[in-house]
Amino acid sequence: MGADSVVMAIGRRMSEPGLEIFQQDWAWVPGVKHLMYSTSLINALDQAARKGAVIHGHGLWLMPNIRPARIAARHGVPFLVSPRGMLGPEALAFSSRRKKVMWALAQHNALELADCFHATSVAEYEDIRRMSLRAPVAVIPNGIHIPVGEPNPAYTILYLGRLHPKKGIDRLIEAWARLAIDFPDWRLRIVGPSEIGCREALEAQVVRLAVPRVCFEDALRGDDKWSAYREAGLFVLPTLNENFGMVVAEALATGTPVISSKGAPWSGLVEERCGWWVDHGVEALEAALRRALAISPEERLVMGRRGREWMKREFGWESIAERMAATYAWCLGEGERPECVVQ
Repeated sequence: MGADSVVMAIGRRMSEPGLEIFQQDWAWVPGVKHLMYSTSLINALDQAARKGAVIHGHGLWLMPNIRPARIAARHGVPFLVSPRGMLGPEALAFSSRRKKVMWALAQHNALELADCFHATSVAEYEDIRRMSLRAPVAVIPNGIHIPVGEPNPAYTILYLGRLHPKKGIDRLIEAWARLAIDFPDWRLRIVGPSEIGCREALEAQVVRLAVPRVCFEDALRGDDKWSAYREAGLFVLPTLNENFGMVVAEALATGTPVISSKGAPWSGLVEERCGWWVDHGVEALEAALRRALAISPEERLVMGRRGREWMKREFGWESIAERMAATYAWCLGEGERPECVVQ
């Protein structure tokens, strides 16, 4: 689930308590499509601000992430920003020259105008503070849909998500290459859309290392995606950097235990006894995989049930929407500071 899906899900839940949520279609201005500049969007935001709306921006580096700050300031309405992981060190390092120019020209000033930030984890809160941004931060995780159906795990290690160098999939392949001979019933399933030629590089790595039982598949959506989670005996996210890691929450919601690197903020896997949270590097990942594959299927099912209960308890969309609505009300001066807001 990408940021756009998360925003839509929050919007649907927040409309229920009586907040007005509207959707605006727009067309990009020809010649600057790469910056996603849209006069119709700017005009719609200007009209909303005149009515006293909260403006909440998601993401960075494009004109829809910059102009709303000026509109909010002009009309004196609250401006919130969800960086969506784009202030993390690994994210900043990608296309760093372009981002440094955009930061100096416009993005930094836009963020300085924010009345409040929204972080999906403590790690993202720290990313925001590392950039010397001092506005309050609401730490509210992404919500998760709890799908219907029970796990039906096969001997499959699943990675599902974008195929990108920052995801650390090459480390997963190398770790699997070291232990595949010891677990002949298991296979590695890698699912997702390829970016910047990543799939080709990973397939070449599999051939070079002669890794057995590895399959690649294109992105899955809807029921097919949830079936992939349910049919996995183990989900692995070996990412270098992640502000939240929605795929971890989705795997847990289906009852699948998880191994995540410490590049994603999922220390709760250990606390809730539903997975492993491991250091970066092939050695740590290999060790966690050996532990996970060596335990009985019954033990993995128990771990998966703990994870599913955790998701129901703390990551349901209704709870997330309530915390976001309380943050909006506080920014408007209509309520006490919510516990989720750190000043």
